[in-house]
Amino acid sequence: MNVNDFELISQLLKKRSGLVLSEDKAYLLESRLNPVARKWGLSGFDELAQQVRKTNDEKLLVDITEAMTTNESFFFRDQKPFDQFRDVVLPYLLEHRAPKKSIRIWCAAASSGQEPYTLAMLLKEAQAKLAGWRVEIVGTDISQEILDKAKEGVYSQFEVQRGLPINLLVKYFTQVEDRWQLNDEIRNMVTFKNFNLLNSMSGMGQFDVIFCRNVLIYFDQPTKTQVLDQMAGLLANDGFLYLGGAETVLGISDRFLLIPGQRGIYGLANEGAVKKAV
Repeated sequence: MNVNDFELISQLLKKRSGLVLSEDKAYLLESRLNPVARKWGLSGFDELAQQVRKTNDEKLLVDITEAMTTNESFFFRDQKPFDQFRDVVLPYLLEHRAPKKSIRIWCAAASSGQEPYTLAMLLKEAQAKLAGWRVEIVGTDISQEILDKAKEGVYSQFEVQRGLPINLLVKYFTQVEDRWQLNDEIRNMVTFKNFNLLNSMSGMGQFDVIFCRNVLIYFDQPTKTQVLDQMAGLLANDGFLYLGGAETVLGISDRFLLIPGQRGIYGLANEGAVKKAV
């Protein structure tokens, strides 16, 4: 791979998705994009880069972007954030949203749907407390291909074995040959939309909880600041922002503060109520 080809594709990815790749990730470009090249009848990465220069075909650019931004996901990933949701966040919302009986949750970069479906199952398990409530879960991703998979709610044996408790598998899934179909009751709790985090979020509405886990690590600092500042404008005054365990707002945004004792969960810096409540 020559330097010019790497620069061409890496700049394309940064502009379209915010993904930042250092030169030591050249192998990743080749491994992810060689299948795209074959799909387009091209010999490999070098010819793919030539095709981008020559045609700038939007469909090709979409395929390149989706191939590089489709990240793995699994049910109850890292477990702790979902324990916190069940034991800390949900009780808080049940108390403080009681007058309007409404909860909105956004899972940014929802990938193949395991994160929002995990939340849907947790909320379903608490349905006795949520009788008469309106609960909305929105899952977004830049990749239409991965969103189509998420909407289907069909997972392999390997995918359901990664973190999903057996009792929830039996309760909410039906085995169809060697795959598992999530039931309509849970699937209908989640709305999936194609959305690029680099775009304006003004039309998203307000959320009580935003999950943006393991996303910012792929962005440079100005992009991280831009995304966090926009999310601050969407979060309810006493809402909750989830970031990944390796992510932080320090030196990036002054709009959020870590909620004491709750690793990975942030509240708005100008709102003290949630810090005291939890």
